[in-house]
Amino acid sequence: MSLLKSASVVSLLTLLSRVTGLVRELLIASTFGASAMTDAFNVAFRIPNLFRRFFGEGAFSQAFVPVLAAAKTQQGDAATRVLVDRVATVLAWALLLLSVAGVLGAGGLVWAMASGMQQDPRGYEAAVVLTRWMFPYIAFMSLVALGAGVLNTYKRFAVPAATPVLLNICMILAAWLGAPWFKTLGLEPIYALAGGVLLGGVLQLAVQWLALGRLGLHPRPAWRWSAIKQAWADSGTQNILRLMGPALLGVGVAHLSMIINTQIASYLKPGSVSWITYADRLMEFPTALLGVAMGVVLMPQLAMARAGGDTARYSAMLDWGLRLVVLLAVPCAIALLVFPLPLVAVLYHYGAMTDFDVQQVTHALMGWGVGLVGIVAIKVLAPGYFASQDTKTPVKVAVVVLVLTQVLNFFLVPIFAHAALTLSIGIGAMVNALWLLLGLLQRGSYKPEPGWGLFVLQVLAACVLLGLFLVWANSHFAWTALRAESLKRIGLLASVLAVSALIYFLALWAAGMKLRQFLRR
Repeated sequence: MSLLKSASVVSLLTLLSRVTGLVRELLIASTFGASAMTDAFNVAFRIPNLFRRFFGEGAFSQAFVPVLAAAKTQQGDAATRVLVDRVATVLAWALLLLSVAGVLGAGGLVWAMASGMQQDPRGYEAAVVLTRWMFPYIAFMSLVALGAGVLNTYKRFAVPAATPVLLNICMILAAWLGAPWFKTLGLEPIYALAGGVLLGGVLQLAVQWLALGRLGLHPRPAWRWSAIKQAWADSGTQNILRLMGPALLGVGVAHLSMIINTQIASYLKPGSVSWITYADRLMEFPTALLGVAMGVVLMPQLAMARAGGDTARYSAMLDWGLRLVVLLAVPCAIALLVFPLPLVAVLYHYGAMTDFDVQQVTHALMGWGVGLVGIVAIKVLAPGYFASQDTKTPVKVAVVVLVLTQVLNFFLVPIFAHAALTLSIGIGAMVNALWLLLGLLQRGSYKPEPGWGLFVLQVLAACVLLGLFLVWANSHFAWTALRAESLKRIGLLASVLAVSALIYFLALWAAGMKLRQFLRR
């Protein structure tokens, strides 16, 4: 399967995941609004997700996929199966111990993440309880990441891209049916969401396990002490652990910024954590469709090109990925900057969500728009380092960017409040992406192919026309006043987005860009 077809499959399935994710957020927003209790859930949900970045698709995948791809390319399928079993053994035991520790230490974790929530004792207590309920989610999702790494290496991209839909469906059912049921039982309705999270984790793991079984790569963790020691001593396992060291530091640095920002938000107005979270969900829509899809597809292919010594193919794949980022991420960034209110209003302005909440989410979303291109580009550039089993360089860059982000917070939060937290991360992402790009250029790993100057001018010219149209559409319609006419507002947004896409791609065609030829590259 070609890179374009693979990326398209992942993008389409990720689109389904993000659509169901937005439905999930819409239900949560309309049911619970932006309050101390929704802040409690968002903080509690971030804690296992933070650890998932260490043991799941973050540090673990960055180390595991290149080693697995190299084993498949150089040693064959039999050695790959042995490596999968031994890595699964070490990972399963680590997750078991971590889950027990997380449940027991939930109070300390909540305090470390958002001590400002103690201003509302009820919300703080709910965050601790929710953390205890949801922390085992990390075990399911980290094993899902193991399965996804294997499936992606064998070019089975569909299942890993589709399984997040199961989590969203479970949480939708929890908000729609579970919350009212909990209320009739005299329980806090927000607790129903924790049950949805756990059920979603179980279902995702079950589907991955079935897909791996069809390939004969069903992970078989060992439970005997002698087998555990053998798995730990395996050269492939040790190589992954060695690569995970810098990767853990890199992920830790990136998420330390998130922890600091959550702490800051917890001391701002009640609802600030939720406003940022709702904006984050909208920002994840383009980043997942573009950046995550490209990163998932490129990582194993770049690793195999490196393992096979094919430097020309390695550079060509990076070039194609970066052009796709510019082609699609730049217009998305324009939309987040000049057209954020309609997006937020149509998706969230229902039920308990007020006009004020919509404005606050809009401000946070604009901050993400500043850094969207950088956030997506990192998903393409970082695999260029990980594929070469270089996990140290991205860490060094991330440390400097963390310092820069917090310096920006110091100056911007007093001015822009919660919106400054997304703006600082956006600026940091642009610096991060530029730094990674320069590093690949300097070491000669990436050699840009001809035509970049004309390509960028064509994209910018099309974006100017797109931006002018979106500015007009943003001011011409009373998006928040149309709350009572939800179907009309949804139709207007769909029409504006369709016309925007038409304007952009027609402008590219008029400027001489041959899109079909570009995509075939």
